[in-house]
Amino acid sequence: MDSNSQAVFTVAGAVVIAGALAVAGSIGGARVAGVPVFALAVVLAFVINWVAFVPSVRARTERFYDLTGSITYVSVIAVALLLGPGGGGVRTPLLGLLVVVWAVRLGTFLFTRVLADGNDRRFDTIKTRPVSFLATWTLQALWVSVTAAAALAAMTAGTPKALEASFGVWGWVGLALWVAGFTLEVVADAQKRAFRRRPTNGHRFITTGLWAWSRHPNYFGEIVLWVGIAVMAFPALSGVQYVTLISPLFVWVLLTRVSGIPLLEAKAAEQWGDDPAWRAYQQRTSRLVPRPPARAN
Repeated sequence: MDSNSQAVFTVAGAVVIAGALAVAGSIGGARVAGVPVFALAVVLAFVINWVAFVPSVRARTERFYDLTGSITYVSVIAVALLLGPGGGGVRTPLLGLLVVVWAVRLGTFLFTRVLADGNDRRFDTIKTRPVSFLATWTLQALWVSVTAAAALAAMTAGTPKALEASFGVWGWVGLALWVAGFTLEVVADAQKRAFRRRPTNGHRFITTGLWAWSRHPNYFGEIVLWVGIAVMAFPALSGVQYVTLISPLFVWVLLTRVSGIPLLEAKAAEQWGDDPAWRAYQQRTSRLVPRPPARAN
């Protein structure tokens, strides 16, 4: 199968998955003019990314890719808040706030990084192939839809259970997990940015701070905060809506098995694979879950 065929298959698969998710998340949810608000949010995620793809592919630039992702998160949350049933007490606005805070922070961080670097090397080949480039924007729409699914389902649910559910223990536990994960991600990103800004570290790898405890502490933080969102959303869900709790599992699979850690580890092996210091760092440092570094033999 050539690259164009693979890209077409990816786009079609993403649309099918998003469609199934939209159906599951919409059951028992609010509607506007007969259209489920949850499904409307999913459709909006794809529209935003496909519209942004057009000028990007013409200019062959990935500069606004991550920023578009943040705009997509903010947009679908706004739809849920504005068109949802408005119940759920503090849970509904808090879920929206937490997702928006995370999205704006990460999107701003990634956008300023690509501006400083001039490009994102992940897109060097893809952006010259229109169909493959379209697939990446489509996958971003799917990423937003799935990761935000539990929050969107809870925010748009119109069942008595959702409207009457108290914040309670589930809410506080979810909030604590989100705060812990968000803090871990922000601190890890800040430590790595500070490390890279030092001229002497141009071709070195970071082994200090949180990075002494995990080779990818920022990814662990991201997984934890989405677990927090799912835990907070759980009491407002019912029936088929429980499918949306796949959100943190999806984040874990994508970051640890598909596009996150595997790509970075392969790049590191190519750059430092023959360096004894890198091999020692790999052996003593956890791949994902932070823990004290192992003692050297």
